[in-house]
Amino acid sequence: MKRQTIMIDALVATPIDKAWQCWTQPDHITQWNFASDEWCCPNAANDLTIGGHYRARMEARDGSFGFDLEAVYNEVTEPSALGMVLTDGRSVRTVFVPEGKATRITTTFDAEAENSIDIQRDGWQAILNNFKIYVEANSDIGEPARL
Repeated sequence: MKRQTIMIDALVATPIDKAWQCWTQPDHITQWNFASDEWCCPNAANDLTIGGHYRARMEARDGSFGFDLEAVYNEVTEPSALGMVLTDGRSVRTVFVPEGKATRITTTFDAEAENSIDIQRDGWQAILNNFKIYVEANSDIGEPARL
C-alpha cells in the first residue's frame, strides 16, 4: 500500500545559504526543532553525506516523554535539497528555493499510520514555523540565538 504524502512550506526571510546552515548544523537544530514551547531538542547530530546519519532528540520539557528522530540521508545537494529515510522507512525530502532575498522551504514526507494527517501536518508545520522564527531572529549565523 502506498503511503500518503504530506507537504508543508514556509517563506523564510533569509538567504538560502543561511537557511541551509541553520537547517543542517546541530547547534542550530537544537534551537528550533520542536513544535511548541512545551518541547525541546536537547541534542542533535548530523552527518551531512549520502548514507550519513541524522538524529535529533525531542523531549517534553517536563521530562514526561521523549524520542529520537533518526534517519539516513539518500540525497544531499547543498544548498538546495535534502532527502532522508526515517528508521520506520518513511521518506522525507526538503527543498530550499531562493525567492528574492528570502528562501522558500518545502518539506514533503510520508505520513505514518498512528496519527491523523491533520495532526502530522500541523506538527511538522509548527516545527517549520519555529525554524522561520528562529532564523529570522538570528542575525548572526555563527552564534544561534535562543528562542
